[in-house]
Amino acid sequence: MPGMPRFPLLSFTPSRRALITSALGAAANVALSACAFAAPPGFSNWVADFRGRALRRGISAQTYARVMNSLEPDMSVFAAFRSQPEFTELIWQYINRRCSDWRVITGKERAKEYADLFARVEKDYGVDRYIMLGLWGMESSFGDVVDNPKYMRPVIPELAALAWHEPRRRHYWEAELLNALTIVDRGWAQPSEMIGSWAGAMGHTQWMPEVWLNMGVDFDHDGRITPFGRPDDSIAGTARYLVERGGYRRSEDWGCEVRITNERLANNRTFRTYAQWHALGVNRADGKTFAQPDDRVKLWLPMREGPGFLVGQNFHAVYTYNPSLNYTLALCHLGDLIRGDPPFQQQFPGGERMPTLEEVKEIQRRLNEQGFKTDGVDGRTGSDTIKAILAFQKKAGMRPVDGYAGLKVLARLRQGS
Repeated sequence: MPGMPRFPLLSFTPSRRALITSALGAAANVALSACAFAAPPGFSNWVADFRGRALRRGISAQTYARVMNSLEPDMSVFAAFRSQPEFTELIWQYINRRCSDWRVITGKERAKEYADLFARVEKDYGVDRYIMLGLWGMESSFGDVVDNPKYMRPVIPELAALAWHEPRRRHYWEAELLNALTIVDRGWAQPSEMIGSWAGAMGHTQWMPEVWLNMGVDFDHDGRITPFGRPDDSIAGTARYLVERGGYRRSEDWGCEVRITNERLANNRTFRTYAQWHALGVNRADGKTFAQPDDRVKLWLPMREGPGFLVGQNFHAVYTYNPSLNYTLALCHLGDLIRGDPPFQQQFPGGERMPTLEEVKEIQRRLNEQGFKTDGVDGRTGSDTIKAILAFQKKAGMRPVDGYAGLKVLARLRQGS
């Protein structure tokens, strides 16, 4: 329709997470039938054959030999997702965990610490600093896990395993391995420095090698582009990604929470201006007037009888970075909380308020006292805390067994003290 906003599709490749999830889900069944971590025979022959591809790409023979000739493929990549705790998050749990007190407090500190960096990014790319803070917090807890060996490991052995032995999306993994080798060949990083979450995502904002190569920016002017170390390159390159691949619009809000009187209007497809939605009875949940009444947005209702949202182009720009509506909403909300905005006005059905930092610490302390180890009492619900809660819920006979560090778990822990 003339005048309707057009959301640009990613032209270079499907979503990094969509590819990772679907590829590994299928590959696990193929590659792990015998032994999860042993490399089947034939890898050295594949390395020799793949050399021609690398040389045609422009990678030097010296770099290829140095990186690949003695490389062992990391076959555990196929099983990595199976080692995660088995739990299902409802949308309100997902948002509460990712918009935790720890993330909001830390995000406010980073906003002050890197105020000059975010001001330069806003000037050059037009991406709101609080969107970038939300993304940084979601992707690496503001850089806190970037080089943590508990969560990160060398990516080239992972990519080599996938490029060699993943049956469904082998071409994608071959391309990303070539991208990683190109980064090494350019002298941007040594192979040992290229560590990340499983399947190749690296650094402060979890770049795949292709994003590093093509969206990266030497924003700190040190002569190389890197997603590690100082966050300048990561923040600027990711802002560039949101603009060039997501269509982010300067000075436009992502959207806002609204109250809906007629849920049939919420088809998540029809675009109207804020003013037109207001005329149909859709109002901001906080009672304020719409700040940009002429911007075009659509109405999204994640759950019946729950809060609704008007979302626009910049919401979609974030969505292109990781095509999950829950992820996008949590990221945008986290940014708003760091800005100082209040939590959502309306509760999701069955939901409960977000636990405070001190309440999460109390959950962790009480779990440890009862023999369920959380690897620290820091107010952060990482994988160890989730595993401890799962074990506690099973032992206590709680339902559901969901690993969520919420008020019900705290109340039960207090009963058993």
